[in-house]
Amino acid sequence: MTSLNDLPLRANLRGQIPYGAPQLHVPVALNVNENTHPIPPAVAADIAEALAEAILTVNRYPDREFSQLRDALAGYLGHGLTRDNIWAANGSNEVLQQVLQAFGGPGRSLLGFAPTYSMYSILASGTDTRWIPGGRDADYELSPETAARWVEETSPDIVFLCSPNNPTGTPLSLETIAAVYDATPGIVVVDEAYAEFAPDGTDSALTLLPGRERLLVSRTMSKAFAFAGVRLGYLAADPAVTDALRLVRLPYHLSALTQAAAVAALAHTGEMLAMVDDIRVQRDRLVTELTHLGFSPLRSGSNFVLFGGVADPHAIFEALLAEGILIRDVGIPGHLRVSAGTEAETGAFLAAIARLRPIAE
Repeated sequence: MTSLNDLPLRANLRGQIPYGAPQLHVPVALNVNENTHPIPPAVAADIAEALAEAILTVNRYPDREFSQLRDALAGYLGHGLTRDNIWAANGSNEVLQQVLQAFGGPGRSLLGFAPTYSMYSILASGTDTRWIPGGRDADYELSPETAARWVEETSPDIVFLCSPNNPTGTPLSLETIAAVYDATPGIVVVDEAYAEFAPDGTDSALTLLPGRERLLVSRTMSKAFAFAGVRLGYLAADPAVTDALRLVRLPYHLSALTQAAAVAALAHTGEMLAMVDDIRVQRDRLVTELTHLGFSPLRSGSNFVLFGGVADPHAIFEALLAEGILIRDVGIPGHLRVSAGTEAETGAFLAAIARLRPIAE
C-alpha cells in the first residue's frame, strides 16, 4: 500500500500531520470552540429563503467580487470601512492562506507567538514560508516589549497576532499590536476570530487601521455568528491589500450559496449575536468554578477556557470522553481546553470534572 513517504512530496511537507481535532459523535462536544447555540428559527427561515432564491441561478458563476457581501461585512464592522477595505474567503483559514500566498513564500518568514493557533505553522508549510515560533511572557501573555523584541531579532516578512490567543484565550492589547507594527516593515495580521466574545468596551484592532496600510484584521462568522458550517471568513485592510489578494485567489472562490447565506445572516446581526452574552456568562462560569475545584484557568477573552493544574491531561480527556463529554488536549503540559457551551452543556462538563478531580491530581 502506498504511503506518503512513497510520494514525491515537497521536502518541507515530509513528516507533517494534517490539522484536525477529533470528530466524535458525543452528547456534549466542547472541543473545537464552536457556538453550540443553534441559529434562531426565524433567522434560519430567512437564510433558507435566500438560498432557495440563489439556487435558481447556480447555472451561472457567482459574483466574483461578492460586492453585496463586502458591503454587508463593511456595514457590520463599521469604523468607516467600505467594500474596498473588505476581503472574504471560505473560512478565515483560507483568508490567511491567501495572505501567505501573496506576501509569504520561499525565502520569506512568518512570526507567530507560541503556543498559538496550530494552523499558522501548517499554512506556513503549505506556502513554503518559514515559520518562526516566538515566545510569550508568563501565563502566555504578550507584552509590547516582548513582541517587538522578537520582531527586531527575527526580521519576519509577516507577523500573525492572535487576539485573543487560541488556545490560551489570553487577550492582546492594542499597544502590543502597535509596537509590532512599528517594529517591522512587513505585513501584520491580527486574527480576531473571537473578538465578539471580548468584554464590553474592548477596542478592536480595527481602530488601528487608519494610516497603517500593512495592518490586516481578520475575522470569521464561524464563532459568534454560529456559522461554522458555512465557512465564511473575512478581513479588513487597506484597499491595496485586497487588490494583492485578488492576485492569488481562485476564480469565483466564494459560491453563490455561501454569499447568499452570509448576506442573509448579516441582515439579522442582532438576533445572530444575541447568544454571545450567554456564552460569555458560561465562559466566566467555567473560570470561576474551575478555580473553586482547584484548577488554574487562564483569563480568557474568547468562548473557551484553557486551564492548568491537570497532572495527566490524557487521562482526564479519556475519562470525560467515556462520559460523553469531548474537550481538547492541545498539547500544553498540565493543561486542557474546554469551550463554553450552553448552560446545560457547561454544567455537564463541570459536574463530570468535579467527580474526576482525583484523577487530575
